[in-house]
Amino acid sequence: MGPGVALGVLVLALGTYGFRVSGPLLSTRITLSPKASRIMAVAAVVMLTALAVNSALLDGRAVADWSRPSGVAVGAVLAWRRAPLVLVVLAAAGTAALLRL
Repeated sequence: MGPGVALGVLVLALGTYGFRVSGPLLSTRITLSPKASRIMAVAAVVMLTALAVNSALLDGRAVADWSRPSGVAVGAVLAWRRAPLVLVVLAAAGTAALLRL
């Protein structure tokens, strides 16, 4: 690994740390309006949902086979029904594995 790569990793690490520490430090100094707080809460849910759908439906740049979205759907239903996390993960992985056979 060259010095340029090490410097790049260091800069990214410091930037990530700065973003993470800025939340707790600024939360006492900045107050959001109730409307802005609701928008932020909804935006977080939308972003996480988009990430989950993207990961479930795409494999790199191609569309994933049916086993992955089916496993995610089984896991989502079980999570919605408040099943234990271990059961959710095992059922989702088992569904995907069985469909890949």
